Amino acid sequence: MREIVIVGGGYAGFYTAWKLEKRLRPGEARVTVIDPRPSMTYQPFLPEVAAGSVEARHVVISFRRHLRRTRLIAGAATRIDHASHTVRVAPKDGAPFDVPYDIVVVTAGAVTRTFPIPGLLEEAIGMKQVEEAVAIRDYILTAFDRASVLPPGPERRRLLTVTFVGGGFSGVEGFGETLSLAHDLLKLYPELEPDDVAFHLVEAQARILPEVGERPGRWVVEHLRSRGGRIHLEAQMVSVVDGHVVLSTGDEYDTGLIVWVAGNAANPVVTSHTDLPLSARGYVRVRADLRVEGDDGIVSDAWAAGDDAAVPDLASSTPGALTVPNAQHAVRQGMLLATNLLAVLRGREPKDYVHHSLGVVATLGLGRGIFQYKGIVIKGFPGWVMHRGYHVLAVPSWERKMRVLLVWLGALLGGRDIASLGSITEPRRAFVSGGVPSASPRATLLTPPAGVARVADSEGER
Repeated sequence: MREIVIVGGGYAGFYTAWKLEKRLRPGEARVTVIDPRPSMTYQPFLPEVAAGSVEARHVVISFRRHLRRTRLIAGAATRIDHASHTVRVAPKDGAPFDVPYDIVVVTAGAVTRTFPIPGLLEEAIGMKQVEEAVAIRDYILTAFDRASVLPPGPERRRLLTVTFVGGGFSGVEGFGETLSLAHDLLKLYPELEPDDVAFHLVEAQARILPEVGERPGRWVVEHLRSRGGRIHLEAQMVSVVDGHVVLSTGDEYDTGLIVWVAGNAANPVVTSHTDLPLSARGYVRVRADLRVEGDDGIVSDAWAAGDDAAVPDLASSTPGALTVPNAQHAVRQGMLLATNLLAVLRGREPKDYVHHSLGVVATLGLGRGIFQYKGIVIKGFPGWVMHRGYHVLAVPSWERKMRVLLVWLGALLGGRDIASLGSITEPRRAFVSGGVPSASPRATLLTPPAGVARVADSEGER
């Protein structure tokens, strides 16, 4: 049997393995997925997790439940050595080891891209993983409780000030959803005033949501501002030491929560720890059929897709254009990669990846959204319904679709769930302290979870 090793279990990796499982003949090949996490996260639902509209467990797809015939290795790939056909794996426990392969599929995905801003790594949190979205939700819920017993003043305002950095889909959707959560919470806290709550969105460019047209983008800005959101365009974060935000525009304020969603960078195992050919920006060079290509032609037995691959965009009229790193492309590239890999194994020719956009949808909070397909723009409640409809169809497996739908139905009948589980981050505190509460002088976020890479990169998104 051929050994097919997939490095990374994100969208592209998961869908590649899922489809290979269904179509491989008995004894034809064995598939192995290497990933430090036990599941794939459906990231478009993370803003709703942060707002308490979707249950956190329902946005993760368990590998062991859905990849029944795939060998799963729980560890981080630290090097891909195609010359020796091995992947170096570092498990959480035990010594690193090598995994040999006949065919490698590189779908390691992207990591959060950060910059050397004073205080950023100490104060901020990302929103690429489910635990980050849960921490954001629990911070906001706990902050309202803490602020409700404080007198009006700087400490109350700081606790209830939230800052999102990055005006792409993740930033705008997370900002809109958590702003909606805060407005709902204000109705339940008569001790607090609307002026105590401040939500800031910081974007370096002159507009947000570059994936939609200029006029819809302006409408989104006006809509968020009409709900009390403070949008800082053409602004960069200069410093955030001890939660004190300094912007390049001269604005300064204290914030209790900073969510960094200002772009992605390729996984370090791709940019720095492989002998596969890379593009100038550090992505794996591939042909349109997703086979890796070097200066001398096709690199045998090597494939790549998703956010860490420089995939030619044949649907674009711009010469040399690459597909944008989003879920819509990663899912379809993963499925085509499986089809093409099987075709090559069976002596047939692979097909090129061509995908015309199905449009873009974004949630701006409960009951508010926007959809755009070419010149068609749908705003408000219908746009929000289309956002939910698209993503419930796109999330893998009928089991997960039904769970998400049932949570939405429960919220429709019983309202938003506002129970905070922030205390689970310190589950032994009550046991160790004997129930004696300990006061914290300042609300701080958890440090980034172990295994989540942070990359300082001065380049823009590809």
